[in-house]
Amino acid sequence: MIRHDWTLEEIKAIYNTPLLELVYRAASIHREYQDTAEVQVCTLLSIKTGGCPEDCAYCPQAARYNTDINVHGLLKKEDVMSYAQKAKEAGSTRFCMGAAWREVRDNRDFDRVLDMVKGVNELGMEVCCTLGMLNEDQAKKLADAGLFAYNHNLDTSRDHYEEIITTRTYDDRLQTLDNVRKAGVSVCCGGIIGLGESHEDRIAMLWTLSSLPSHPDSVPINALTRVKGTPLEHLPKVEFWDMVRMIATTRILMPKAMVRLSAGRAEMSMSDQALCFMAGANSIFTGEKLLTTGNPSFEEDHMMFELLGLKPREAFKAQEASCC
Repeated sequence: MIRHDWTLEEIKAIYNTPLLELVYRAASIHREYQDTAEVQVCTLLSIKTGGCPEDCAYCPQAARYNTDINVHGLLKKEDVMSYAQKAKEAGSTRFCMGAAWREVRDNRDFDRVLDMVKGVNELGMEVCCTLGMLNEDQAKKLADAGLFAYNHNLDTSRDHYEEIITTRTYDDRLQTLDNVRKAGVSVCCGGIIGLGESHEDRIAMLWTLSSLPSHPDSVPINALTRVKGTPLEHLPKVEFWDMVRMIATTRILMPKAMVRLSAGRAEMSMSDQALCFMAGANSIFTGEKLLTTGNPSFEEDHMMFELLGLKPREAFKAQEASCC
């Protein structure tokens, strides 16, 4: 049964279940609602890198932090299309474009992004964007251009949020999700662990996600990538078992969602990733980079899929069985 009325106490009890029992329960629910051999294969491209006015403490693209990223303006459409075509040929069915903006503005750059969305959509791929905050009209324009999904993460709990970001509010993020939903675009929303938050913060973030009017169609679970020059560079590495626990709890709370094993996967062994799939993950980013940080290559993922008996999920299949 799909629920939107989980209590914090119920989620805490699930989250604190002994790990092997938790994985077993999540795996059972995964089999009930989805084909466990299918994994959604996505590729993420930074179409505008660096120079962001926000102060997200984890992000190397914030202009105020001294990091070593290669700052560049909006890419040309032909370069984006070339990368998307290569991703499709390598097996990706969703192509995600990210721009380091605080919010979408109605200008020539947005018009260029709309043209990119149209182009990638014509390749027969699901098109996703993450461009910062946007209003209802902008969400509608993206939908009309063929956008399939929009990513806008909550990052952490409401209580911990101001320790990480002060340049936009938690409610700003929720409003963007509402605008995306009203436009009929698939919602992609998750968070990051390892930001100095408590276990209670992780539970609270999952409560917020599972209490939305409809569950996000995709829920990325990220482990902090510690980047030199950012305020969080000295935080401890996220324990692998914490990722497994988050993935399993997410799967139980939101059975129909695509639970994406996102940032942090580059540091996992193949056996680590196999346990994450067992716990309910069924979506990955493939390709050499996640915006600006490292990620497993197409070749590595092909080998893993063959060994584990996994197959790429077909594009647009989520339209046939969207989340409730």
